[in-house]
Amino acid sequence: MSLSHFDENGQAHMVDVSAKPVTDRIAVARGHVVMSADTLALVTEGRAKKGDVLGVARLAGIMGAKKTADLIPLCHPLPITKVALELTPDPSLPGIMVEATVKTGGQTGVEMEALTAVSVACLTIYDMVKAVEKSMRIEGIRLVLKDGGKSGRYEADT
Repeated sequence: MSLSHFDENGQAHMVDVSAKPVTDRIAVARGHVVMSADTLALVTEGRAKKGDVLGVARLAGIMGAKKTADLIPLCHPLPITKVALELTPDPSLPGIMVEATVKTGGQTGVEMEALTAVSVACLTIYDMVKAVEKSMRIEGIRLVLKDGGKSGRYEADT
């Protein structure tokens, strides 16, 4: 299998997608922030000193998806048609589950945008409550679904 981001000389380049058809594409990524039960309560009860942790993290994730091409050198700037983030408190972790869904009608997929959205949202959660718990962990960031384009549908094992 060859990697499309490298030319015949092994040099990195942006892939030419101009010949690809425009299709509807979707990607879903997930990750989570593990924290103590006390920190989770601080977040869910709205007692964090920096404000609405989940609301700010949701906006940060949306912004992260929109800025992906600025952050990942060989990503194409894409006309994103939807970015949605779900941030769900999970006492069994304990922590916050983060899921991002990104859609486009374009010539290349939005997997990187979904992964970036989750990463930025998780980092924002960490930033907003690190004063009370520096030992939080960001874990499990991965692509769970992509559909559209030549390679078709991918679903991760659960």
